[in-house]
Amino acid sequence: MGTETIIPAVDPMPLPAPFWLFKLLLVLTFILHIVVMNFMFGGGIITAITGFFRKKNENNQRLFNDISPKLPSLLAATITLGIAPLLFVQVLYGQFFYTSSILMAWPWFLVLILLVLAYYGFYIVSFKQDKTSQGIGWVMLLSVFFIFLVGFFYSNNFTLMNAPSTWSEKYFQDPSGWNLNWGEKTLIPRFLHFLVGSIAVGSFLFIFTGLFRWKKETDYARFLITRGGKWFMYATMVQFLIGIWFLISLPREEMLLFMGGNMLATISLLIGIIGGLAAIFIMSNGIRKEDPRKPVSIAMGIIGIVVIFMAIMRDILRTASLSPYYKASELAVNTQFDVLILFLVLFVIGVLVWLLMIKKYFFSPSARIAE
Repeated sequence: MGTETIIPAVDPMPLPAPFWLFKLLLVLTFILHIVVMNFMFGGGIITAITGFFRKKNENNQRLFNDISPKLPSLLAATITLGIAPLLFVQVLYGQFFYTSSILMAWPWFLVLILLVLAYYGFYIVSFKQDKTSQGIGWVMLLSVFFIFLVGFFYSNNFTLMNAPSTWSEKYFQDPSGWNLNWGEKTLIPRFLHFLVGSIAVGSFLFIFTGLFRWKKETDYARFLITRGGKWFMYATMVQFLIGIWFLISLPREEMLLFMGGNMLATISLLIGIIGGLAAIFIMSNGIRKEDPRKPVSIAMGIIGIVVIFMAIMRDILRTASLSPYYKASELAVNTQFDVLILFLVLFVIGVLVWLLMIKKYFFSPSARIAE
């Protein structure tokens, strides 16, 4: 059976807005989603690990007490902000995404159950008055593990989506819906790239908390900034190794895109490498200073730029993987200007309100969660 015969037909309805706008919104909303997800998942990993060393250091206990109540809200924000990029993927690449989801239907259904269980765990830790017991640490770790599985299932789905040539073999070998994409060489390095990257970016949750607490609790704020800075540096160093593994595991044609074959892909990779090295150097020097606020803020700003270009690289890679079968840029378009303008206005307002809520809820000194 040829690959072209198993790929579902394109939805005959034309796009209600230009292709480039959907592509831009896909990348933009994915960036918003991935940043909050990193805060939740990476921050959860660091918090869970710190929880097992609470008795050795009073600041460890304070860190655990301060960050753990933030995780339920961060998980809610992760899910909410993940809806938009998932919808844009379905608009542009629906026939591929739906097929891969069916091939691994049961793990995909399990995502909902795992998220609910993770929610319960985070809330149990958040509402527990006595956060000194060892059992609370294990509940936190278990919740983080559930999120780990969700991320792994997502990596399976999105790598399987990009490989239509494997669909027939997988289905006829096991039509039960329990297929995972184990045969894909990029699966593990791709997933680890997101995992370690989430720890690097998730460390900023501690740095941001320290920055907002600097004037009132300088010593504790310095501890948070230093702890977050160290986690960032170590995770980013490991990320370079995993990034090399991920790059060389790509098919040769796709790997060469980042070696000069595609200008944007090559520039994005260079920015990622140079930006990561620069951020490590600035962060390393910054956390040694009496007042580390300026250098760590610069390092975080650099990584913010790196994250943008990493998202662009991800989109370039998906386009290249699917190019033998499909070009989303050739979809029919029938722009609905009234709906489009209303959507864009509400989108901008929504992002601004969301940023204001994040500042008020997580970092305001008067907020309950920061006390």
